[in-house]
Amino acid sequence: MSTFQLYLQLGIEHIADIKGYDHILFLITLCAVYQIKHWNKILILITAFTIGHTTTLVLATFDWLRISSDWVEFLIPVTIFLTSVGNIFQQKTEFNKGMHIYKYLLALFFGLIHGLGFSNYLRMMLSEENSLAGPLFSFNLGIEAGQLIIVGGFLLLGILVMNIFKAKPREWNLVFSGAGFGVSLVLMIERFPL
Repeated sequence: MSTFQLYLQLGIEHIADIKGYDHILFLITLCAVYQIKHWNKILILITAFTIGHTTTLVLATFDWLRISSDWVEFLIPVTIFLTSVGNIFQQKTEFNKGMHIYKYLLALFFGLIHGLGFSNYLRMMLSEENSLAGPLFSFNLGIEAGQLIIVGGFLLLGILVMNIFKAKPREWNLVFSGAGFGVSLVLMIERFPL
């Protein structure tokens, strides 16, 4: 297996690992308010999240930025909590441009935090590598592929539930945003740095 393939696979496994469910929960909470017809808005949000976490992933991996892992692990559920609260209070499923720009900037900022979480794992893996650029690129590509798989699966599940069981988009949003709210609240309490 080539170095590219190895780090690509590690990126996919890292984002899709159920032990790292906080990242999966963030993606699901971020997309809970959307339906498949909003695919272009979802793509913009995921791109914003990608830009954010790629930036801090690079900075932290090259050791140009260091933040206590305790604070990073606490801030990740904070991003889930804030996203779920925003979703719960959002009444309409059709978005105005201003709201979408706000969500885009929020996803970008939250991506910065999640990138720090990815970087702790990646820095440990890269300690044996002579060159960082190639493995860093393929790892990040793997994370993106994993995110697209998670978001795509979630949207397909939404189509099935809303079409077969006639669930309303607001109900769908409340179930997953409520789950994100509850789990993130517990994680914030457990991970609060003392």
